[in-house]
Amino acid sequence: MGRIADAFTTLKRDGKKGFVPYITAGDPDLATTEHLLVTLAPHATLIELGVPFSDPMADGPVIQRASERALKNNFGLQDILDTAARARKQIETPIILFSYYNPLLQFGLKRLARAAKDAGVDGVLVTDLTPEESGEFEAELRAHGLDTIFLIAPTSTDDRLKLVAEHASGFIYAVSRAGVTGTRETVSAEAEKLVNRMRQFSSLPIAVGFGISNAAQVADVHRYADAVVVGSAIVAEMERLERAPDIVDKIDQFLKRLTGQ
Repeated sequence: MGRIADAFTTLKRDGKKGFVPYITAGDPDLATTEHLLVTLAPHATLIELGVPFSDPMADGPVIQRASERALKNNFGLQDILDTAARARKQIETPIILFSYYNPLLQFGLKRLARAAKDAGVDGVLVTDLTPEESGEFEAELRAHGLDTIFLIAPTSTDDRLKLVAEHASGFIYAVSRAGVTGTRETVSAEAEKLVNRMRQFSSLPIAVGFGISNAAQVADVHRYADAVVVGSAIVAEMERLERAPDIVDKIDQFLKRLTGQ
């Protein structure tokens, strides 16, 4: 059993729910990313590490701007993996890469699976890769003990949910609503319905994300899901604090408020 399965097993044993923060690698720079991975770890069930991409279609303006800032630093995917590897020496919290397919394909699927494993990465979520087209990539990841995480949405049919159940490992990411990432005042009631539908087809843990930005929303999602994912709210705080010398400490304080610690 890998680190992701272990993390969710521990949560279930302890009667707790999970928290999954997202950050964009290299925003504002890779040194800060490394420090953030270590700082986020005590708050997190697992951490999503976003691979910046020039055409992030599924992301709202907050994460789009984070990708733009990161890409100005002129680093590659191997640099991101090296950053994860340095953080891994200090933490046991699972790390997953959150990426579009293009950067991974350019890097090379075999090379990626091997390098991600060596870096201590535990899984990969590719926003624009469907289960039908994931065979080669999924096989490479599985061969190196890495989980393949898939997205489901309120618009997903039962046939699509069954297909995801057949291919997914680690956990399943339920998108709370159709559209792009970004904070919202409320979390769609469709998210709870989606989680309940998915449980008919899979026993994997289900994390809900997209639009969750405050402690009340986190608590609400914890009623019905195994974990909550918070991305845009953290990235927006990163943007606000971009040049603050104590940005990592302030993000730490922000997460404590968000998780009620």
